[in-house]
Amino acid sequence: MRLLPTSTRIRQAVAGGAAVLLLAGCGTSVASETTSTTTTSTSSSTSVVASDGTTVADALADDVTVETGDTAYDESDAIAVTLDGTTASADSDAVRTEDGTVTITAAGTYVLTGDLTGQVVVDSAADGVVRLVLDDATITSDTTAAINVVDARSVVVVLADGSDNALSDAATYADSSEDAPTATLYSTADLTIGGAGSLTVTGNSNNGIVGKDGLVITGGTVEVTSVDDGIIGKDYLVLTDGSVTVDSVGDAFKSDNTEDAGSGFVLVEGGELTVTTQDDGIKGVQVLVSGGTIDVAGSNEAMEGSLIIIDDGDVELHSADDGVNAATSDDSAATDGEAGQGGGMGGGAMQADDSLHLFVNGGSLEVWASGDGLDSNGNATITAGDIMVYGPTTDGNGALDVNGTFEVSGGTLVATGSSGMMVAPSTDSAQGWIATALASTAAAGSEVVISDADGAEVATYAIEKDFASVVFSSVDIEQGSTYTVTVDGTATTVTAGVAPAGGRGPMGG
Repeated sequence: MRLLPTSTRIRQAVAGGAAVLLLAGCGTSVASETTSTTTTSTSSSTSVVASDGTTVADALADDVTVETGDTAYDESDAIAVTLDGTTASADSDAVRTEDGTVTITAAGTYVLTGDLTGQVVVDSAADGVVRLVLDDATITSDTTAAINVVDARSVVVVLADGSDNALSDAATYADSSEDAPTATLYSTADLTIGGAGSLTVTGNSNNGIVGKDGLVITGGTVEVTSVDDGIIGKDYLVLTDGSVTVDSVGDAFKSDNTEDAGSGFVLVEGGELTVTTQDDGIKGVQVLVSGGTIDVAGSNEAMEGSLIIIDDGDVELHSADDGVNAATSDDSAATDGEAGQGGGMGGGAMQADDSLHLFVNGGSLEVWASGDGLDSNGNATITAGDIMVYGPTTDGNGALDVNGTFEVSGGTLVATGSSGMMVAPSTDSAQGWIATALASTAAAGSEVVISDADGAEVATYAIEKDFASVVFSSVDIEQGSTYTVTVDGTATTVTAGVAPAGGRGPMGG
């Protein structure tokens, strides 16, 4: 993070109110009631997810159970499978090879070594876990997926300590039926990936890794490159540890079950996630972050979900459109370029959808967006954390865009961007805020100095992107008090909690 205030203190409180859209000095507010709760981290072994909540712990309720497979195994019970060209050898009737396809038909632990031109199929109807230990294994298919789990209770892919493994699929699959695999590593069963080795996955035809049920990553170094989506866990996609890097044309890291209540969630509890994509970076019905490091280095929209909760962790997002977007997929398609509501003046605004919410309860969040920085088609709540938003430089969007209530009760928020559409926190937020539009655009590198009525410095920031507006909230801002915002030697006096005059340009969405 590059957030460098002179002083930052955090408090939590309960607040209600509406976002304030600042346009030509006008703003109104709409009130509703919400409750803020304390931040709680979650266990990585078994979790369940509900349809709503204000923290990750609240969202982890009793609708869907996350199954995390055990990566530990007894080597004496493992079956060695040696891959060699288009064949394989193993001392087990549960392993058979035909025409380059190695099929595993029973639960157990299988240690795969060597190079295979073909594919590995798991087809085990019996109860029990199928554990595939990749120990310097390379599997390349020129007809289909590299690993295809057709049937199993659950599958664990273990990356052996110190091993380097690679999976690559065909550019065109021989089987394009509805039940055909759609990824280089494809599983119809619950899938866990872990260990202390590395795995490189190349998706030449479609996606990189797909779990048609749930997918949990507990360790290892996983690198995925794909011509479509990177990693998909249909019911859930969970990262608890390890290092995951995705470079994809389609969505990078997503869960897409929109039909079953409590499903379709992405949960990051730990580890490192680095994403570069031409589409959405992290996407789910719910996106929950309780730890770890997230770097969306490039994306269309960096983080999208109907419910987004950030309790902890270090998150940096870069996007060509919205940085954080609490919306449905239909909302995203329908509202590009439309006006946000925010309680302000203007026509063509969307009504707030109270089923959509963004919560920031801790951690650090830095957003670089060419569209809206923090965007909620419903409500937004900040109770803690360090938040820096480098918003758009054109007036069609804003650093902040909230259609409903926008409550701040703690943490530090710095949002800079264009001034055509400015949204500030609710006027009755428990924590004070100030907002101002600049007389002219300030260049990247300009310093913002905020001082109180006595001339004492409250905070100083070097802003790393061109900007024409500043919104700031911290525990050091007292609602109703007077402050001075100085940029490049030009001072502007503002009153905390009062909409400024001078917002200019058209409203955006």
